[in-house]
Amino acid sequence: MTTDATASIESIDDGGLTHRQILTILVGLMMGMFLAALDQTIVATAIRTIADDLHGLSVQAWVTTAYLITSTITTPLYGKLSDIYGRKPLFITAISVFVVGSLACSFATSMYQLAGFRALQGIGAGGLFSMALAIIGDIVPPRERAKYQGYFLAVFGTSSVLGPVVGGFFAGQATILGITGWRWVFLVNVPIGILALFVVNHTLNIAHHPHPHRIDWKGAVALTVGLVPLLTVAEQGREWGWDSGWAITCYVIGLIGVAAFFLAERSMGDEALIPLRLFKDRTVSISTVANVVLGMGLFGGVSVLPLYLQIVKGSSPTEAGLQLLPLTLGIMSGSIVSGQIISRTGKYRVFPIIGASLMLVGLLLFAQVGADTPIWQTMIVMLIFGLGLGNCLQPLVLAIQNAVSPRDIGVGTASATFFRQIGGTLGVAIFLSILFSSLPKNIASSFAAAKNSPDFIAALTDPKNAEFAKQLKSGAVGGSSSTLNDSSFLNGLDSRLAHPFLVGFSDSMQLVFLSAAVVVAIGLVVVCFLPANELRTQSGLQAAQSERDAAALEAGPAL
Repeated sequence: MTTDATASIESIDDGGLTHRQILTILVGLMMGMFLAALDQTIVATAIRTIADDLHGLSVQAWVTTAYLITSTITTPLYGKLSDIYGRKPLFITAISVFVVGSLACSFATSMYQLAGFRALQGIGAGGLFSMALAIIGDIVPPRERAKYQGYFLAVFGTSSVLGPVVGGFFAGQATILGITGWRWVFLVNVPIGILALFVVNHTLNIAHHPHPHRIDWKGAVALTVGLVPLLTVAEQGREWGWDSGWAITCYVIGLIGVAAFFLAERSMGDEALIPLRLFKDRTVSISTVANVVLGMGLFGGVSVLPLYLQIVKGSSPTEAGLQLLPLTLGIMSGSIVSGQIISRTGKYRVFPIIGASLMLVGLLLFAQVGADTPIWQTMIVMLIFGLGLGNCLQPLVLAIQNAVSPRDIGVGTASATFFRQIGGTLGVAIFLSILFSSLPKNIASSFAAAKNSPDFIAALTDPKNAEFAKQLKSGAVGGSSSTLNDSSFLNGLDSRLAHPFLVGFSDSMQLVFLSAAVVVAIGLVVVCFLPANELRTQSGLQAAQSERDAAALEAGPAL
């Protein structure tokens, strides 16, 4: 007699899971993704407090850079190794390393030590997103996959709201249970991670059929040599100077590494970390270019929104996180609606086009937002931009998963995440450089225009503002480097005197949004060439089983 447990194992072996089984597995996957998504926002909110406590404000960027480098480099490694050894062990490894790294971060006694522990944490984070999406590719047919991937973006959206609130709370507490408040920013990952390990270990029981393989160590080393200096200069170039000796050295070493990586991948063929044959498929190549370009517009454009809310509108980090709620709602609703329609119609090509168009409209509207624009109008634009993101993010991953063979779902999914992250890193570096390089001129222009304002003149002659007036005449404020490095002086400044600063900031942000709009417009043109392939009705596991059955049938009966 066949028991229910045996039937469950058999169905998971051939990929034919029930809706209930899929939802059970989803719980573990979403907990893993929640860890990575929450960490991105919760640390950003608390980093200033952390840097002050560890006496390393000037090197706080290295904490972000270390995490970014390791998480980006390990993403394709997880994808390839999971295709070889199976998803479950790699996903468990990713969660475990992330939890250990989080625990280590809570014991940091210096910013450099914290950067090292964040690098360890990033090694785990590199597998959390890509492994979860790859596992969904294994167990759910492409026709139904978009419906389930909406849950993941819902988790991402929830963490985007919770992160700043929780991070602000922890950073604002001197101690909690005898432990410095900001250390709980990392400690909170530990119980969530342990629970995720328990759930994943008990629910993710899908069969893996190993095949002969070689490990692409040459590609892994070359990728590291290429990306470490390039990602480093992307994060540090504005401070170093883009044409400084350090920056040029990074360019040269990075380009040599990228060239070596290309040669290594060509020599490894099918065993490559990112097989070049994947890009012979038109869907994969166009989706990859779209991921890079739209990633630049997405992360580059969104990176200045919190600055606008905190500097121009005077919101606290927690308040800014809540004010970004329309963006999150737009992402979630756009993803869910597009997912449902894709599941019913089997057509996905139109959604990246709609999404890129909405992103372009949103960025053009953001470019009209000024220092005096009511916050509710900005929130409407956030909703439009979020709807565009929701229609872009998952269909492009779905297109790649549908185009590659079942044995390449891991590396295909990881490459989509990898190239989007590369684009996002470039976007943030480029657009923040545009922002800060244009600030001195725009602030100076705003002050020049304000000198004729009766309100500004009255405030400048007020005895309470005598010290500021003296600094303004000496050039100690305005577009100086000290002003650009620390905007906290605005908090106690007469609003009439602060207004030119706010106008200068908003003018520079408008330039960033226009630049991002140009990038997204290119992305819109790219996605228009995306083929309209029919979505498969088999999951990755089912398709792989069909390939094995066909190969066995062709080989004939065993003697």
